[in-house]
Amino acid sequence: MTSPNPAAKRSFASRFDGEKILLALAAPVLAVLLSLVICSALLAVSGKDPFDAFDVMIRYGTASDGQVLTLNRATVYYVAGCAAAFGFRMNLFNIGVEGQYRLGVLFAAYVGSQVDLPSFIQIPLLLVTAMLVGGLWASVAGLLKVYRGVSEVISTIMLNAIATAVVGLLLIPGRFAPAKSANANAIQTAPVSESSHFFSIETAGGTLWGFIFVAILIGVLFQFTLTRTRFGFDLRATGRSETAAKASGVNVKRMVLTSMAVSGAIAGLIGIPELLQSSFYFGQSIQLNLGFIGISVALLGRNSPIGIAFSALLFAFLDVSGTQLPLHGDYPQEIVLVMQGTIVICVVVAYELVRRYGLKRQQQKVGAELAAQAAAAANKEVAA
Repeated sequence: MTSPNPAAKRSFASRFDGEKILLALAAPVLAVLLSLVICSALLAVSGKDPFDAFDVMIRYGTASDGQVLTLNRATVYYVAGCAAAFGFRMNLFNIGVEGQYRLGVLFAAYVGSQVDLPSFIQIPLLLVTAMLVGGLWASVAGLLKVYRGVSEVISTIMLNAIATAVVGLLLIPGRFAPAKSANANAIQTAPVSESSHFFSIETAGGTLWGFIFVAILIGVLFQFTLTRTRFGFDLRATGRSETAAKASGVNVKRMVLTSMAVSGAIAGLIGIPELLQSSFYFGQSIQLNLGFIGISVALLGRNSPIGIAFSALLFAFLDVSGTQLPLHGDYPQEIVLVMQGTIVICVVVAYELVRRYGLKRQQQKVGAELAAQAAAAANKEVAA
């Protein structure tokens, strides 16, 4: 009879450290609780009952139509969060997600309005178009960092402004917009062809976007790349210590370029759910700040695909349920923006507090082990 391999069992069990898991969960939970306390104080000071406001949000957010809207919004936020997190994992602050997303969806909308192929070719074509445009735009910041030492924070912020100007230059009648538009009050691309429409699921609460499955696939590929590929290992190693990564043979320049391109490619997909499932065109009414929300979502989710999913759901829940506040009890809808902002600030504070506590615990453990070894050595000397 063959006995089980005890070494393998210890290796598997060692992956689950209860204290590490608690510390990982403590920071986002603490951040959310702190933001709730701050927002409650603000509502109370303004003469509103915070508990009634939260009750309005929870009742709508847990209703069937609220759940569908939350999932649709979370789909967009999740893609945005993954785009930002991919750069963050390598200490690259891709602030240009906003510009990459807007250019990606603009070109995808234009191609979708000019080409009408079968759906199984048309939809992948639009996805690839958006990813290529987003990836190429982000690569500019990568090239500037690698060959000129320009901080990606500065370059991506500038690229956001340039992207806004580029969109303005292209989205005019006769270029990406039809020379004669059906809507004289707004400039927008022609609607994408019907073969571009992504599938959806009809539920009791409304239409659930089928793009949610693409978002899940992005998360699975993100996690697989990080944990099961050589590229993911190099990515994490470079993010923790660029010097150590160079010493171990990692081509850091190539990693920077690749990471920025992949981050931008994911960012190009942020506007695709709205384009292929709701609006079907790119216009001046496109939702802004999705890229910046993605950065917040990634920070709250600790740049982990699973954490980003919970973070995206929380931000989407706040957005969707917050629309009901002005309709019930004359609550200010702006309190949702305040709540999201305080969550981000509290995340920074909570992570620092948890990091310091974790470091202190490690030092205590190491000290205890060293003391135990010293005591054992002293006992051996006495016995000898």
